[in-house]
Amino acid sequence: MDESQARIAFENAIQTYRQDFNTFFLARLFGMSVEYGETSCSVTMPIRDFMYNPQGSLHGGITATLLDISMGHLLKHHVGAGATLEMNIQYMRAAREGTLTACSHFMRKGRQICFLQSTVSDESGALVASATSIWKVL
Repeated sequence: MDESQARIAFENAIQTYRQDFNTFFLARLFGMSVEYGETSCSVTMPIRDFMYNPQGSLHGGITATLLDISMGHLLKHHVGAGATLEMNIQYMRAAREGTLTACSHFMRKGRQICFLQSTVSDESGALVASATSIWKVL
């Protein structure tokens, strides 16, 4: 692991985060950027070696975080703040380098409960992971 790059990422996150959507600490630490579509949300994230598991690929928990953030930001942008009630993840392949993009959309939008889906792809368009989730609108 390149410890100096990990320190730089951490210091940057500490100095630039705001406790708000798009700018909270984890989004800054992981270098995420968010874009909203009319009915979708895309979150991109560069893979960095401090995110690796012991096998040398992106830790599944980081991928899960990317999926959750894409769906949470979509819900907040179109409906309001919410909380994840349940999330099911399917991992298709390991990711080791480059940039990942999570794209989320609504499966069903209710007043109190929403069903969302998100997929993570690498730069070649290969599917890395997919998730469905149930959210409670707060």
